[in-house]
Amino acid sequence: MVFENREDLATIRKIHTVVTLHFVEGMTQSEIAARLNLSASKVNRLIRRGRELGMVKISIDAGPFQRLVDLEGELVRSTALGTAVVTPTVEGNPDTNLQVVGRAAANELLETIRDGDVIAITGGKALSAVVDGLDPDRVFDVTVVPLTGGVQGKYYTDVNHLATQLAERLGGRAVLMHAPLFAESREERDTLMEVGSIKQAFDLARRANVAMVGIGSVETEGSSYYDLAPLSESDRALLRGGEVGGEFLAHLIADDGSLADSPLNSRLLALSPSELAACPTTIGVAVGPEKVRPIRAALAGGYIRSLIVDEETAASVVAPDEEKK
Repeated sequence: MVFENREDLATIRKIHTVVTLHFVEGMTQSEIAARLNLSASKVNRLIRRGRELGMVKISIDAGPFQRLVDLEGELVRSTALGTAVVTPTVEGNPDTNLQVVGRAAANELLETIRDGDVIAITGGKALSAVVDGLDPDRVFDVTVVPLTGGVQGKYYTDVNHLATQLAERLGGRAVLMHAPLFAESREERDTLMEVGSIKQAFDLARRANVAMVGIGSVETEGSSYYDLAPLSESDRALLRGGEVGGEFLAHLIADDGSLADSPLNSRLLALSPSELAACPTTIGVAVGPEKVRPIRAALAGGYIRSLIVDEETAASVVAPDEEKK
C-alpha cells in the first residue's frame, strides 16, 4: 500500500490501532473512543474503513463440528432442501440421539416462527422430542394445529396431546383435530372429512406458515407407523419387504415420493403430502439408520424444505449411489 502524504499514513496507523483494540483486545467501541479521545461515530467509521482496506480477516474454526457443517452443506447441495441441521450421533444410544435432534429441531422452530403464525404438526416420537426440547425465552402468539387425525394410547401417537403441549410451551393456542387417523372405509373417511370441526381444522392446517413433521419407516418392528395403522403381523411383513419407501403424514409413500398403492392411504384422515407443498416452511425431523430410505423418499417427493437429522443418518442419505445399495 502506497501513501501519498504523512496524513494518509497517520490515518492508516489510527485505523490499525482501532481495529487491533476492537478485534484483538476485545474493547468496545465506546472504550476505544474514551482511550483515544475520539467520538464513538469516528471509531465506528475507522473500523468500517479497516474492513474495507482488508485489515480485518475473520476466520472461524469449526473444529469438531466441521464434519457436521460439511454434511449440512452436502445435504443442501445434493437435494432440494433450503436448510439442514446435523447433530452428532452418539453410538449405541438412539434415545440420546432422539433427544439431541429434538432439541436442535426445537431451536430451529424458535428461530423460524413469528407472532401470528400457524404451526402444523404430525404425531410421532420425533415430534414428542421436539416438544420436550423447547425452551423459549418469550411467549409466541401462535396457533398449533394437527396435520392428521390421532390415535389415542401412547403419548406420541396422540397428535392432539402434542399440539396442546406445543401450544402451551410457546404460549399460544391449539386447535384440536376431533377425528381418528383411520376411518373404517374410504366412504366413511370422505364423510368425516366434511364434518364441520374436522374440515375447519384441516383448512387451518392448509394455511400453516410452518409445518414440523416426522418421517416414518415401515422397515422395523418398532416403527411408530405400526402404533398407528390397524395391521396384522402378516400385513406388516408384506410392508417391510415391499416397495414402500416410508411414511409421510401417515401416508405410505414409494421411493420416488409418490403415494404408494395401498388401501390404507384411502382411509386416512390427514392432509395429503401434496397439499403441504403450499406451506412456506416444512421442517422434517428424523433420527436413526432406519430413516435413511424414508428421508430419501420424502426428498424425492419434494415434501420438506428443511431437515433436522443426526450425523450418521445424514451421511447415509448423501452417500454415493453405489453405497446406498
